[in-house]
Amino acid sequence: MKLPRLRDSRKLSHEFWPLGLIPLSVIHKFAAGFVYRLYCGHKDITGDDWGDILAEAIGGVHLAKPLGLSDIVTDSTAWSAKTVKSKDPFSQQTVRLISGRNSPDYSYGIEDPHENIQDTGDAVLGIWNGRVDIAQAHHSQLRSIVLLRNYDCTEFVVYEEYLEHFNISEYEWRENPQANLEGFNKLSGAKWFTWQPHGSQFTIHSSVPDNAIKFRVKRPPVISQHDVLQSI
Repeated sequence: MKLPRLRDSRKLSHEFWPLGLIPLSVIHKFAAGFVYRLYCGHKDITGDDWGDILAEAIGGVHLAKPLGLSDIVTDSTAWSAKTVKSKDPFSQQTVRLISGRNSPDYSYGIEDPHENIQDTGDAVLGIWNGRVDIAQAHHSQLRSIVLLRNYDCTEFVVYEEYLEHFNISEYEWRENPQANLEGFNKLSGAKWFTWQPHGSQFTIHSSVPDNAIKFRVKRPPVISQHDVLQSI
């Protein structure tokens, strides 16, 4: 739909593209970045590789910082870039996205996370929501962009999600046999989160959407050291 003409429209923040509808030209740039790195001898596409490739494709900046949710930024939009390895990415329906180290002890003074599991889980989500607040203070548009790749880096799936607050009251927390905490949606019963007391790692369970983009590349031969030296 055409955007309305407004007197104060200069204050609007326009999206790069509708959520998940990544233009084919950008996908081509993703594929080119993957093939180039494989040609140069990379055995895998790492998280740093994915951040660099995304930034190159959209003209953004890859911050490459361990803290915060904003990995790749433009004037109006920030992406949290995630990459997951899968045996069969084309058929993958859910993925686990490692989403930071949330310490209820440091942030809320909860020394024993097992004393009150619900309070600990609520604190974990409170930390996430606080990080979203920090990112939103700098960028009006927040998204997560997820890359699934197979083990030889020839099959890829890319999809986007909005980065938003979680309504803490909607989730019930339980302890599993490994002494990790799991967050379940009270209405649907679906598992949404896992939090590990040892290391404070917070994981979000994400569903691969129907509009996820799937594509293949042909793995190139690796350029030899001799050819590189000859070229320079």
